[in-house]
Amino acid sequence: MSSTYAEPLTSADRCDRCGAQAYLRVTLTTGGELLFCGHHANEHSAKLSQVALTIQDETNKLS
Repeated sequence: MSSTYAEPLTSADRCDRCGAQAYLRVTLTTGGELLFCGHHANEHSAKLSQVALTIQDETNKLS
């Protein structure tokens, strides 16, 4: 599950859990969106895939 967004994530986009730079944007099936850093994206990936309508994954920028 993924999607192409018109706008890439930037350093202004912050993780909703810890405030670090976000590398993952999740649009929820119930509406709204969540942003996660690489650490929290990995930690919550199983649950996120269950509730996500789309996922913008830019964690490849971390390597």
